[in-house]
Amino acid sequence: MRRPPRAATLPVRFFERPADAVARDLIGLVIASAAGGRTLGRIVETEAYLGYDDPASHGYRHRRHAQNEALYGPPGSWYVYRSYGVHWCANLVCQSAGDGSAVLLRAVEPLDGLALMRERRGGIADRHLCAGPGRLCQALGITRVELDGRMMAASAVTVLEPDGWEGRVAVTPRVGITKAVDWPLRFAAAGSPWTSRRSVSIRRGGPLVRSRGRSGVRR
Repeated sequence: MRRPPRAATLPVRFFERPADAVARDLIGLVIASAAGGRTLGRIVETEAYLGYDDPASHGYRHRRHAQNEALYGPPGSWYVYRSYGVHWCANLVCQSAGDGSAVLLRAVEPLDGLALMRERRGGIADRHLCAGPGRLCQALGITRVELDGRMMAASAVTVLEPDGWEGRVAVTPRVGITKAVDWPLRFAAAGSPWTSRRSVSIRRGGPLVRSRGRSGVRR
């Protein structure tokens, strides 16, 4: 697979916006990991969790405890938690410190370092290397110890500035939750075979798909 050209890390101001705007604009960007070896992928699926008013969010009603403290950190920092006591899930904090809103990374298209990804993932098919929050964390070497609470730009795992990806973004309800199940806060690269599951539109009469154009990100 072709390695994209080198690019600068996303600035903090990218994350100083509502989580749904950040989640959409992360689609198509490249994530680079130096955790235990170099791996590289393109983000193809995210979900937004809005904090205080979002019953599916770990920040709902600003509930705080030792395990979610990083969720209330500054925008552009990592929040990493363990799902069902098994898999790590990586989130990027949004808006402002104390809001409790973040974007969950759900799937990545592998671009480089596939041999290391395959070794970490136990030799499964490439299609499933990073298709899901726990899978992508394992493939990229992401753990709570490595990232939780750290600023993304100064960590071992960084998201890079746009490199020219021109795909479209599909919007659907989030998956794997039991509250606010109809909120359209899952974003996916339309037609990508690398997402965790097929993107089904919530809009009658056709897919709810948006173009790649940015939504007010300051440069």
